[in-house]
Amino acid sequence: MRDLKHLIFFENLLQEANNELVKQAKSEGKKALGYTCYFMPEVLLDLPGCFSVRLRAPRSGSPDMATYYMSNRTCHYGRALLERALEGGFNFLDAQMATETCTVTCRFQEHLDRMDIIKNPDFFVTFTDVPFKTNENSVEHFRKQLQAHVLDELSEKFGIDTSDEALMKAIEEHNEVCRIITEIGNYRKLDNPPITGYEFHVIQLVSLTCPKYLILPYLRETAEELKTREPEPAFPFRCRVVLAGAENDDPEFTKLIESCGAMVVADRYCYGTLPGREQIDVKEGQSPLDAIARHHLDGSYCPRFMPREQMRGRKKYLADVVKDYNADGLIVASNKFCEYWSYERTMDALILPRDYGIPTCSIEKEYVNASTGQLRTRFQAFVESVEIKKLQEAK
Repeated sequence: MRDLKHLIFFENLLQEANNELVKQAKSEGKKALGYTCYFMPEVLLDLPGCFSVRLRAPRSGSPDMATYYMSNRTCHYGRALLERALEGGFNFLDAQMATETCTVTCRFQEHLDRMDIIKNPDFFVTFTDVPFKTNENSVEHFRKQLQAHVLDELSEKFGIDTSDEALMKAIEEHNEVCRIITEIGNYRKLDNPPITGYEFHVIQLVSLTCPKYLILPYLRETAEELKTREPEPAFPFRCRVVLAGAENDDPEFTKLIESCGAMVVADRYCYGTLPGREQIDVKEGQSPLDAIARHHLDGSYCPRFMPREQMRGRKKYLADVVKDYNADGLIVASNKFCEYWSYERTMDALILPRDYGIPTCSIEKEYVNASTGQLRTRFQAFVESVEIKKLQEAK
């Protein structure tokens, strides 16, 4: 396939958290608001006058300084973020909008709050408590938390307009991004998609890490380009897989899987689109904040929710994604020492093959994929096992 017009530009944007578009928005007087979790609604951070940046630590090395503060038995992702902050990589931030969800990222954000790491006199950290259930009491609690620890803080400290009219404007822009990303992602359901999993991963990440109003023109143009992009004459991969699991902001991991012959057709992981790029529906008579709170609680399949029906529902959802995207198998990956996804990955590796007949490859990895040779061997063996299964079923 011919190269996507903006792919190199997108790849360059992902080389630094403080990328070209972030710098442009800052030069225009916008406030940069960092966050790490889906449960901090990015739409609230994209109100007029500010913009959201989902934090990453691209091109990370050994997090020696962060390990001193957080120990080597915590998730490498949280340590990599703290290392990047200590290096000065997040000094562009005006605030960190934290959530008490993942333990390690919560610790990272506590360090930002208490260690005076960010060299910005206006910088502050605010923590939002996220419920572990999805009932009405939980929705009410979450809505109050978002009001007190996000909207009120932005209004008081930066003078941001947090009215319902401003929220509706932010929701409209957010929904356009979701429509475009979903439209692009749906091409992967085709027998011979005009976009690879790696390319989609890059596009999804720039939509999370760049100011929406600046990245939207490039997303619109890319969506138009894909309408006429011709795929390879024959499907160039040996099988199709769904990639699920913990935080994954490394397109090179997706590229590694695809170099072994498995096209990644769906992204069911943190920083992915399933869930993550569903539009927010504000019903008649409903407040925008209530709609946002319900959307993020009811629409999440995060493994931090432990009720049995939700745990079973996540397996069914994952099986439905495999079927919907016509995938041949599933790769589920968790970061080492990931509190929630270590359990979830273990259960997925047992239940998906047993109850749904889905070939499953279970991987534990570091945030920085140094052991690519070992991973390549695992993925190649998995692709071969999927091919053998397909041959046996065809007899």
